[in-house]
Amino acid sequence: MSEGVVWLTIFILSVFVGIEVISKVSSTLHTPLMSGANAIHGVILLGAILVTGSTDNNIALVVGLVAIVLAAVNMVGGFVVTDRMLQMFVRKKPATSDAGKADA
Repeated sequence: MSEGVVWLTIFILSVFVGIEVISKVSSTLHTPLMSGANAIHGVILLGAILVTGSTDNNIALVVGLVAIVLAAVNMVGGFVVTDRMLQMFVRKKPATSDAGKADA
């Protein structure tokens, strides 16, 4: 069995396992999971920067720069979505009427 077939098999199995795991998560846990995913994306971004900085190959440099840009967009977008989701749970303070106090 060639090495490419082994890597493809691992990739396909990980996709199926990921879909099964994520589909079983209740909706109340999605925000904490997204925060954890953002931390993982930060580690991926750091790894992409380190690997790209140590390469001498132009093709690897271009692929690394694309990886850095995509990881940064993914991480920032994750934080934006998490912040918007958390804002849905913030209770709004009732507006106080100052007009009634001025007449008294």
